[in-house]
Amino acid sequence: MKLQMIYAFLHGDISRIEKELEEAIEKENTSIISEASLQLLQAGGKRIRPVFVLLGAKFGDYDIENIKNVAMALELIHMASLVHDDVVDDSDVRRGQPTIKAKWDNRIAMYTGDYILGRSLELMTKIPNVEAHKVLSHAIVEVCLGEIEQIKDKYDLEQNVRTYFRRIKRKTALLIAVSCQLGAIAAGADKSIHERLYWFGYYVGMSFQITDDILDFTSSEKQLGKPAGSDLLQGNITLPMFYALEMPEMKEQVEKLFAGEHDRITAIIEDVKRSGSIEKATKVSDLYLDKALSVLDELPPSKAKNTYNRIAKFIGKRKF
Repeated sequence: MKLQMIYAFLHGDISRIEKELEEAIEKENTSIISEASLQLLQAGGKRIRPVFVLLGAKFGDYDIENIKNVAMALELIHMASLVHDDVVDDSDVRRGQPTIKAKWDNRIAMYTGDYILGRSLELMTKIPNVEAHKVLSHAIVEVCLGEIEQIKDKYDLEQNVRTYFRRIKRKTALLIAVSCQLGAIAAGADKSIHERLYWFGYYVGMSFQITDDILDFTSSEKQLGKPAGSDLLQGNITLPMFYALEMPEMKEQVEKLFAGEHDRITAIIEDVKRSGSIEKATKVSDLYLDKALSVLDELPPSKAKNTYNRIAKFIGKRKF
């Protein structure tokens, strides 16, 4: 089953959000930055954050005219972080397409990321709820800290696995968490509801990112839309590699890779697969997924709750 089939009942609202995202980005249609932004948007994506916003809003007074602005803002913040990530990681390919920094340059990419972020904040001004703005502001600060940490930790084989969990919390889990929470806040849901939705989204986000990091070793370039092992080639130590580095010979291999012997990546990937590290990382991802589903159990029955459950299981167990 495709992910979109799980939330098919939201298709009309998602299509509207997609169309209005393009309109928001093309507002300055003479700008090269608008062109670059549109390229990223049209490259696709799972749109998990807008979907989670809409589902969160189903726990309150659902009004698409109000909720769409939150959904678009969260997706734009996510897009801005991707543009900046590609500069930091010197990535030439994303979702099978040239990155903005590859097609233009780093300067255009950084301005594009800033432009997209600015558009997201512009959309959020239409939401009068003060708490929503506090939640979003905190999340943006944490995402920025996550990006800085990623730069600091690159190529560092002495870092602690705790730094990895803190990094993925800031770079991935928090935006998914606040997507669930802000949808509920903007729809006027009770605090007990939106606080539980935050934790549901946080645990799902942690599972989601760990699964992404596993797939970087186990999937093909065609499935990933980028070369397999890209994270490691860019100096990012992820959970499977932390486990693999428990083998003394692995550290020597990765040191040589980081020193420029990039042709070692295929052998390293195969060693990681044989080491049992993938299975260990999968168990951690499953633990976070179980926590997410436990939090969800505390919420009242609804179609939105059931859809959250199915999406969480899908993205936590996906193979692509």
